Amino acid sequence: MNSINNTGSSQEKKLKRNLSNRHIQLIAISGAIGTGLFMGSGKTINLAGPSIIFVYMIIGFILFFVMRAMGEILLSNLNYKSFSDFAGDLMGPWAGFFTGWTYWFCWIITGIADVVAIAGYAQYWFPSLPAWIPMLICIFILASLNLLTVKMFGETEFWFSMIKIIAIFALIAVGILLLITSYHSQTTNTTASLTNLWQYDGMFPNGIMGFFAGFQIAIFAFVGIELIGTTAAETHDPSINLPRAINSVPLRIIFFYVFALIIIMSVTPWTFISPNKSPFVELFTLIGLPAAASVINFVVLTSAASSANSGIYSTSRMLFGLAKKNDAPSLFGHLSRRFVPANGLMFSCMCLLSGVVLIYMVPDVMAAFTIVTTISAILFMFIWSMILLSYIQYRKKRQHLHEQSLFKMPGGIVMSIICLVFFAFVIVLLTFENDTRQALIATPIWFLILATSYYVHKKYGKTKTAVSNEH
Repeated sequence: MNSINNTGSSQEKKLKRNLSNRHIQLIAISGAIGTGLFMGSGKTINLAGPSIIFVYMIIGFILFFVMRAMGEILLSNLNYKSFSDFAGDLMGPWAGFFTGWTYWFCWIITGIADVVAIAGYAQYWFPSLPAWIPMLICIFILASLNLLTVKMFGETEFWFSMIKIIAIFALIAVGILLLITSYHSQTTNTTASLTNLWQYDGMFPNGIMGFFAGFQIAIFAFVGIELIGTTAAETHDPSINLPRAINSVPLRIIFFYVFALIIIMSVTPWTFISPNKSPFVELFTLIGLPAAASVINFVVLTSAASSANSGIYSTSRMLFGLAKKNDAPSLFGHLSRRFVPANGLMFSCMCLLSGVVLIYMVPDVMAAFTIVTTISAILFMFIWSMILLSYIQYRKKRQHLHEQSLFKMPGGIVMSIICLVFFAFVIVLLTFENDTRQALIATPIWFLILATSYYVHKKYGKTKTAVSNEH
């Protein structure tokens, strides 16, 4: 435990934590609204039909228990600053190394998905604009903002989050108004009604396999939800803020995901929703309000930029933490004059540029988005599984802490196993579709690289220690 204490204290002395409660609360709420909801829900609706509502509810239910497991572990020892810390402490150094680097890679992949989505949104206004141009501009702007100060990141994220939240409230309000007035669309020749949810071949129009196929991109919509726990754990009173943030997750899922999609599919029957476009934008286009659609397109673009912004921030801090534990090159452990881990930040941004290469090789934005979101979903399921496995070890090794906990995970070990089985089930589902199967086959390459790196790192570390001891 000494290593954790030292790591924590060194970061606190060097990194300036200037994120106020206002920033933290909005970032936490924003974590429930991902690019997968705005960009990916069109494809999930196309695959599963109205049953996509149940897909989001099931995933939200499972992830609530993952969050509760994480919350209990974090509150059991406030020196834990990340998943890497408690995984390494409870399961061994290999777990800390694998979890830390995979979490970094998760956000790199997610950031690539976000900038690919931004390219798609930009093409709404500029159809002939090459996709790589808005991607490059976005990475440059976000890198510049993050290099200034930590507070600038918080302020940028605050306003990005505010735009997303107001937009979803507005969309739901407009949708309810259209339902009350039984609005008739000239574009689709349909009338807004809740009956649209089941009148077009029922709630499961594509059968049980269509329902299962909806899980892959729906899972991606939830990535980053675990940031609520790590953000709340850094506040002055985590024993109050962490439980409050985690317990509000189910309400956020119901409101932002389920309720919003019910409104969209009630106003516009699911058969008229394009799999290659954002249904949030299409809703206003189909009802003949292109100006409003343009505003919503701006909103979903800022949503993707918000997620990419969080990715750049979290990856740079993860590299800083790994470097402090000698699990990453020491240059990532240096801070700029503005107390920002600039080396890690620039390295992460350079990795995001691979999205420009991807969009050049796969010009179809939705195809590229599906590839990267599948890889991201698999890697985040690995992180969530490591949280659950850490919880099981925590229950075996620190039973006395569990008994003292005021925020126990409901269901405990049994529910942890159920969640792990669910993630294994989703991995199996990924083999059914060709595009997701390709990503599934490619993902083990990352773990092979990681295993090789850990072996070399461990061997090099031992050699270095032996040499220093001789001198």
